[in-house]
Amino acid sequence: MSDTLRLVAAQLNFWVGDIEGNVEKIIAAAVRARDELRADLIAFPELALLGYPPDDLLLRSGLPPAVEAGLERIRRETNGIHVVVGHPEYDEEGIYNAAAIFRDGQLVRRYRKRLLPNYGVFDEKRHFLAGRSACVFDLKGVPVGLCICEDIWGTRPADESRDQGARLMININASPFAIGKSKQRADVLRARATETRLPILYVNMVGGQDDLLFDGDSHAVRADGSVSFRAPTFEEDLYLVEFGDGELRGPVHEPSPPEAVVYRGLVQSVRDYVNRNGFPGALIGLSGGIDSALVAAIAADALGADRVWGVSLPSRYTLDMSNDDARIEAEALGIRYSVLPIEPTVLSLGQTLAETFRGRAIDITEENMQSRARGVLLMALSNKFGHVVLTTGNKSEMAVGYATLYGDMCGGFAPIKDVYKTLVFQLARYRNSISPVIPERVLTRPPSAELRPDQKDSDSLPPYEVLDPILEAYVEDSRSISEIVAAGFEEAIVKRVAGLVRRSEYKRRQAPPGPKVTRCAFGRERRYPITAVYGDL
Repeated sequence: MSDTLRLVAAQLNFWVGDIEGNVEKIIAAAVRARDELRADLIAFPELALLGYPPDDLLLRSGLPPAVEAGLERIRRETNGIHVVVGHPEYDEEGIYNAAAIFRDGQLVRRYRKRLLPNYGVFDEKRHFLAGRSACVFDLKGVPVGLCICEDIWGTRPADESRDQGARLMININASPFAIGKSKQRADVLRARATETRLPILYVNMVGGQDDLLFDGDSHAVRADGSVSFRAPTFEEDLYLVEFGDGELRGPVHEPSPPEAVVYRGLVQSVRDYVNRNGFPGALIGLSGGIDSALVAAIAADALGADRVWGVSLPSRYTLDMSNDDARIEAEALGIRYSVLPIEPTVLSLGQTLAETFRGRAIDITEENMQSRARGVLLMALSNKFGHVVLTTGNKSEMAVGYATLYGDMCGGFAPIKDVYKTLVFQLARYRNSISPVIPERVLTRPPSAELRPDQKDSDSLPPYEVLDPILEAYVEDSRSISEIVAAGFEEAIVKRVAGLVRRSEYKRRQAPPGPKVTRCAFGRERRYPITAVYGDL
């Protein structure tokens, strides 16, 4: 038996469906781990060969032979090192979420994931069958147990690996990011390690995939549950971890502040969405407000200033300081900047509808026409130049429907749709701590849609410091109105907010995708009926 095993956690970004590109990346990483890091084993994340989550792509008839060809190439071209690679496995019974272990052109073992998550963002039982057996393989005289993601959240897979003689566990993952998720993972690993008295190496992927984010956060724990290795979040790299004297050891990166982690995640999501979908750049309607300023900063950091186009779309109600702040933001970021006044478009719409609207008072319809005029202009630019429109609505607005269908909701990706307004302010201040790109008065003046004279968000909504905790309780925790009121909130406000959330489901269903950062995001995770009567449940 070797005195020390050298293990590599491949915290890498894999594109869903790009089997050829993923195979190239796997082989290159294995060669680097062998030659530069002198590793005995490299472990890749869950379903690395295909990317995660593949959803119904798994059902395409051409996928099984493509998967087998990819695995065959990895088997042939990765000698001198154990390679653990996640992949879908097809047989006559169905599809398994599996991992293969290769060494010197040989398949050492194959493992099938046993615990299939079917909650939150996960829908694995739709596609996969559950495996039945533990997996323990020999690595230079050390029995090593292998399991996949959810397996470590239960007890049986790790227990059975221990019972079969494992002295070390490797757990490969595609675990999505959410605020507080890192602590949950650490708690689970600590529990499994102390129960089994086995050290555990946890390997997770990094990257953005539609409405999911993968933060990496790969780490290792000793048999007593204490952390002995931690990779930085949202950083793609190979990380060397040594196993000797029954203990895993590697670099321990201190966790970053929550705002820094969320901001890096949003940058990752925009970069991957825009690049993977082949857009040359991104368009943003710059209002001079904090939401569009934050989205512009995220986009510039994700893509580079030369690929971001900020467009000011002022109306008669847009304040001079809003126009000034939009220009200042664009100049500070170094992005392209244009001004397209919407007044001619709004007047034309008004003239077209004047006879039909005769005798009816001006109301929110005219406000929404302004927002929709902006949407038409941004989408016209998108069609002509190919840039994707990034919408700027936040979670607080999306929750209560404070957004205009086919107006400010127009676009292809919504970077902050799962970010509460109070967190928007925190993220903006964090970004300004790196370099000042958002004027201070944008951070301090009352938020406004500027669709009528002297309008403020607080005219239509409770203050965000009241609204956001109510939304968190109602949306993320599924608390009843009586429970939220018992927590200290005014009953009339809670009932109003809950009603707005319910009535706005049809709007959210038509919103573009955006990255999940909270415990319960609209869309893939929170799936409520549009047409339903459920009152104050």
